[in-house]
Amino acid sequence: MTLGHTRLLAISLLAGATQIAIPAAAQTRPAPAGTQTVPSPPPGANLPVIEPIVPDAEFEKAIPAISPDDDPELSRPLESIDEFERRLAAQQPGETNPASTTITDPAAEAETPAPAPIGSAPVRDAELAAPLPPLETFKVEPATFAEPEKDTRDVEVAYLVQVNGLGDAAEADGLEGRFNDASALKGGKGKAANAAQVSSRAGEDIVLLKKLLAAEGWMDSRVISRIEQPQAEAGKPLTVVFDVVPGKRFAFTSVEIDAAPTIPATLIRDNLALQVGEPVIAERVLGAEAKVALALPENGYPFASVGQRDVLLDQDTGGADYTLPVAVGPRGSFGAIVSSGKEAFGADHVEVLARFKPGELYDSRKVDDLRQALIATGLFRSIGVEPKGTGKPGPDGTEVVDLAVQQEAGPPRVIAASAGYNTGEGFRIEGSWTHRNLFPPEGALIVSGVAGTQEQGAGVTFRRSNAGKRDRSFELGLDLNHSSYDAFSAYTGRLAARVSYDSTPLWQKRLTYAYGAQIIGTNESVYDVTLGARERRTYAIAGLTGQIGLDTTDSLLDPKEGFRVTALVEPEGSLQRGFSPYARVQLDGSAYYPVGKNLVVAGRMRVASIQGVDLDDLAPSRRLFAGGGGSVRGFAYQQLGPLDPAGDPTGGRSLNEAAFEVRYRFGDYGVVAFADVGQSYATSLPDFSNLRAGVGLGARLYTNFGPMRVDLATPLARRPGEGWLNVYVSIGQAF
Repeated sequence: MTLGHTRLLAISLLAGATQIAIPAAAQTRPAPAGTQTVPSPPPGANLPVIEPIVPDAEFEKAIPAISPDDDPELSRPLESIDEFERRLAAQQPGETNPASTTITDPAAEAETPAPAPIGSAPVRDAELAAPLPPLETFKVEPATFAEPEKDTRDVEVAYLVQVNGLGDAAEADGLEGRFNDASALKGGKGKAANAAQVSSRAGEDIVLLKKLLAAEGWMDSRVISRIEQPQAEAGKPLTVVFDVVPGKRFAFTSVEIDAAPTIPATLIRDNLALQVGEPVIAERVLGAEAKVALALPENGYPFASVGQRDVLLDQDTGGADYTLPVAVGPRGSFGAIVSSGKEAFGADHVEVLARFKPGELYDSRKVDDLRQALIATGLFRSIGVEPKGTGKPGPDGTEVVDLAVQQEAGPPRVIAASAGYNTGEGFRIEGSWTHRNLFPPEGALIVSGVAGTQEQGAGVTFRRSNAGKRDRSFELGLDLNHSSYDAFSAYTGRLAARVSYDSTPLWQKRLTYAYGAQIIGTNESVYDVTLGARERRTYAIAGLTGQIGLDTTDSLLDPKEGFRVTALVEPEGSLQRGFSPYARVQLDGSAYYPVGKNLVVAGRMRVASIQGVDLDDLAPSRRLFAGGGGSVRGFAYQQLGPLDPAGDPTGGRSLNEAAFEVRYRFGDYGVVAFADVGQSYATSLPDFSNLRAGVGLGARLYTNFGPMRVDLATPLARRPGEGWLNVYVSIGQAF
């Protein structure tokens, strides 16, 4: 096989230096009085010795000898200074300039005119010797031109682009589409300032076409461009024509790997997805090499690296011999975790976050998982996790590899706020101050407050994240709250403890759960059927809570596909007249289906029931209500369900709700059409009767922390007292 190649020869040039000797008189200068004279070093002191490029003897030998017989002028004696000055005065009568030392050829003196006087020669032009006029008398005259000034405005040129010769290459590999996306001519949208700009863009596109063809295996393609001027009709656009000759498409004739043995032996070859006979496509080559670079650390080789590929092309046959050097390095197993830097917590807590144990085969995916878990704590300005070889033997012939965790703790204090508005609830602002690591490791103190049109409150919470186990949190909270709604007015205190395994914006989990206990003391207004009026009652409630959820969606705040199911059970009881137990049960589900690239259909349902207690013995704040932004849009907050004689809602012991949305997104904006339906009932089981429905439109603004929504809804079959338009503003989708 004849191989075509080019050799590049590196030529090294050695530069010499010439030393210039300075006369001693020119090297010294009298020092001013009162200064200390420092003797100068002798010429050439401390300078490197530089060998002459051409030795003197060789130089003298190379120059031909000159004798007086060759040129009589060489033997003629020089004239004296007096003779020279007299001769100069004779040439220019009345003017002598002894300082001038111009030497002329005596033989040419009679023929060559004397040079003009320079230096200190007198000025004969009276205008040059005249004093300048005063500045205030100077007058600026506008410049005039012999011809009128031409119009220098750019004349726009229109053009078309035509590419010939791509043929099957354009169809098979989408070259024409990629050319259109990156073309300078196409980017100009058929307009240019002048013909020169069109030519410049054509030159850029020639380079682009050659790169695109080479990336698909056509290494020796030729591209020629020309600009065709319209002849028949003036004003028609130019046509820039590219004639492409793709040439021979190169294909792999061999694929070789230069690497030490691995376990398993075919680890590298199985992940290098290049086959003999397939075209040399740059994207596939880079992808195959990247896969090898990922697969080795995932299978026990933390220090592996992929070298520079070698591709030898045969210009005659179109073959390509491919060789990939790989430095495998030692096979490793997990060792200890070593922490350093400005620490938020120690290495022992980092081990709680790790999903691997010492002695397991090294897997870079588990290292990345640990890095993400550290980021999710929110405690670091920067974090690094890198493998470090120890040279110690590990199991199965591996080397123990420690993980070096470099911490840079960030600011521990966080201030957060959110605001919203719902018809029936009014305005609501929530704020919190958090010290995320007041009780290391990850022990946070949270002080929060609510200020709203119909709700005010404050609370304090202690939260331990990753409490003894990855992703598990423990919370202990105390809050005081005042709420004033049409259904009830309440002053409530609550002490609660909760253990949870929840999703976060950085770490969405498929399976979640929570369990805990709470004690509630509340003083509320309640409608008394026997009195026929409202009165205030005090309730003491104690109970447990348990929740489990399954989430298969692709996003926590803006899901586009998948489903969610959550079940909540709260066994609790009243304490004021002994212990009267009852249970609250709620089931929520939602599903999301993408119809197109920007269109999503979503649905939601909720069924809830309270068993084992009469409605009159149940605190109003613990009853079930329907209506509002998180329930049935189109109705005010808590307005659906049983009403007292005054027309105020009393709440119920069961409810059912459903919602349907069509979401369309364009860029950072979106629109939503929705329909909600639901009702609450005084009975302990919903009977799906007297369902009320609301419909509406919503707007979405998509941000990096989730969508902001504004929904406008109206009730169907509106009844007296119900508003015709209800507004809901909040963060996140409705469900």
